[in-house]
Amino acid sequence: MLKKIWMVFKRDIKVNTREAIPLFIIILPMLLAIGINLITPGINDTTVNVAMIRNDDKEQAAYFNNFAHVEFFDNRQAIEDRVMERDSMLGIVKEGEEYIILAQGNETETVLEYTKLIKALFEKGARLEDVRTDIVELGREIPPLKKLMVNALLLLNAVLAGMIIALNILEEKTDNTLSAVNVTPVSRTAFILGKSLTGIVFVLVLATACIFITGFNEVDIVKILLVVVATAVLSMMIGFIQGVNSSDVMEAAGSVKLMFLPLAGSIAGYELVTGGWQVLF
Repeated sequence: MLKKIWMVFKRDIKVNTREAIPLFIIILPMLLAIGINLITPGINDTTVNVAMIRNDDKEQAAYFNNFAHVEFFDNRQAIEDRVMERDSMLGIVKEGEEYIILAQGNETETVLEYTKLIKALFEKGARLEDVRTDIVELGREIPPLKKLMVNALLLLNAVLAGMIIALNILEEKTDNTLSAVNVTPVSRTAFILGKSLTGIVFVLVLATACIFITGFNEVDIVKILLVVVATAVLSMMIGFIQGVNSSDVMEAAGSVKLMFLPLAGSIAGYELVTGGWQVLF
């Protein structure tokens, strides 16, 4: 029994390593995990961006750099062009004997007031050495956005692993070998378990790799195992449902993508609804 399951699994692995789509599915989650590390801000990172003229007032630029992301430009026109772009960017330029703040008008009031406060503190001569600050984390050491994206990535792993199972089943249907299972030494149970083992292994490998890449390896191992087991079962269901009901690869791929929408809805519900309703998600 185990030998027959291993034979089915080994055959699927050989086929998947020779084709482009399974290889892309394997590599994609790890690339997304690296991208999450690159784009998500730290828990104490600022979202205030300020544009200043290069070599205009180095002391002021250094002061602003303690509280905001400072970007330097050659002249005022370049700063104005940068401020008028779609993202949130404020400009600090000299007009007469004083410095003014350039804004496009669509910036949030918090960002604008924060920049005004930094400017006022610098002009009054406030120094970091004169300030005592205690940082209270309130139990949050990881940005909420990063946790949200990693949860979505783990669900995506289940969907992609299910797609690999579906592709393997479709290949059997295309080669007309699926109907021949009844006359082979491989039983239906061994065939199903062998096909499922491919998705389970991919979920285990990809989920573990994504967790370590994104830095969540210090989370409770029991909870991680529960998540991985749940996603493995989910990938089996997705793979067999789509593999049996689809007639070609394009139909299976489209169905699997649509199946990700209700899964993503569970994450959105957990993030958006109030505490009393979160037990449903």
